[in-house]
Amino acid sequence: MILIGLLLMIIGTAMYLSGLLVLRKNEIALEPKKLESPRIAILVPARDESAVIGDLLRSLRGQNLENSVIDIYVIVENKFDPTVQIAERFGARIVYRQDLSKQRKGYALDDAVKEILHQGEHYDLYFIFDADNIVDVNYLAEMLKVYRHGYEIATGYRNTKNGNRNAIAAASSLTFSMINAISNRQKIKHGANVIFSGTGCYVDGRLVEKWGGWPFHTLTEDYEMSLYATLYGLSTFYNEKAIFYDEQPTKYCETVDQRIRWIRGYFESRRDFLDQLKEHQKVAQNYGSIVRERIGVTPLILVLAGLVCVYVGSVIQLIIIGQFWQILYLTLGLFGLAYIILWLVTLHILCHEKLELSKKMRVRVLFFNPLYLLTYIPCAVRAILQKEVTWKKIPHGE
Repeated sequence: MILIGLLLMIIGTAMYLSGLLVLRKNEIALEPKKLESPRIAILVPARDESAVIGDLLRSLRGQNLENSVIDIYVIVENKFDPTVQIAERFGARIVYRQDLSKQRKGYALDDAVKEILHQGEHYDLYFIFDADNIVDVNYLAEMLKVYRHGYEIATGYRNTKNGNRNAIAAASSLTFSMINAISNRQKIKHGANVIFSGTGCYVDGRLVEKWGGWPFHTLTEDYEMSLYATLYGLSTFYNEKAIFYDEQPTKYCETVDQRIRWIRGYFESRRDFLDQLKEHQKVAQNYGSIVRERIGVTPLILVLAGLVCVYVGSVIQLIIIGQFWQILYLTLGLFGLAYIILWLVTLHILCHEKLELSKKMRVRVLFFNPLYLLTYIPCAVRAILQKEVTWKKIPHGE
């Protein structure tokens, strides 16, 4: 069993390295745009978000941007939601959900897009924000630079809004920093397709009109869109100069619900796209992106499975020879090794990311985040075994 474990770890490591090498094989062409006065639609799903929606709308209305039409659409469930009055004070348009049985963000966006298209409106870009976000004054101006270069979908830099509240919020914000620091930053160097994380992004209006709505409805509609962009070779970009701030959960139980949804949605989206990615791989201009996305987290799963095999095999041998105390030392040693590796990963992120965390919180999260990352394992087990995973609302502004 130990040999099997070592073999799995070697295969996983080799697969990860091959994924990095193949990223270079991308040839997506860009079509620069010369729009002087683009029309922008901003979509904000905001059910019961009266505690935070005002800050987002204030930041959007204060953008350092001229010669552009900006229409904000706030999506709610009913007219009795106090979010409606706040949104109207900022000149936002209200969109009411059509089918309340479909409680996912993708369906809310679909209702809004279909309503806009039904009214005959045309927009050059559609931006997506969560109600708890706050947008830097130069965010839209920076994103328009990317759009004019020809990128069809792009995301900005996700900073933390409440990361100094406690270590849980700080660690949760580091999850998105890992996507940026370890994945997206590397991908844009090679013209590869990036991964989107739910908010702070735009989509070319021509794509939205082609879809006739918002076609991404899984538990992780953002990752589903990432796979779609990779499958069809859409040009995507990660813009670190376009900064927005996002609120993170401050209670551990909320992060568990959130991560179970992410993990289940991740595998559901891959189930829907993997066969199509395989078919497009040989003829795609973004060959590197498709291969990398097909690999996904398989290397991590293989390495973890290998570690389990090595651990179980070692425990069996120790039991046979009667070295019971050695089992404890082995367990502590394996946990310590995992902690040190994740501590170094956390240190790397904190040194290279520009998250607005205090020095005190940086020290706290440096030692807490490795433990937080290890709890993804039980979350993954629950995501796989749990019969039904639903979207659960996380209170904002508390």
